[in-house]
Amino acid sequence: MTEQTPQQLIEELDALLDAERAALVSGNLQELEPLLAKKETIITTLNMTADLEREALEHVQGKVSRNQVLLDSAMEGIRAVAARMAELRRVRKGLDVYDQSGRKTRFSTGGTPNLEKRA
Repeated sequence: MTEQTPQQLIEELDALLDAERAALVSGNLQELEPLLAKKETIITTLNMTADLEREALEHVQGKVSRNQVLLDSAMEGIRAVAARMAELRRVRKGLDVYDQSGRKTRFSTGGTPNLEKRA
């Protein structure tokens, strides 16, 4: 394998960041894992490069920041779905209510649970 110049590495990283953004925007999160491995390899190689100028990395730094915001948003959405699913599992087991004197009573839900979808 031939040694790549720092500029070639930066261009490859730029293309990977574009592919990462496309995967995040389209919701294809399974595509992120192979991209991450390639991205880490390139960044490690760039970190070991002595003759790298800061100006050469400014463009990709903006893309890295942009993708991090998208990734954070995707993780927030995943956490929200997980919390909602946990709440639905809890409700499926039964419903806790309080009477006028503050005593807790559990009503167990029997049968098949139905989920009502609302717009």
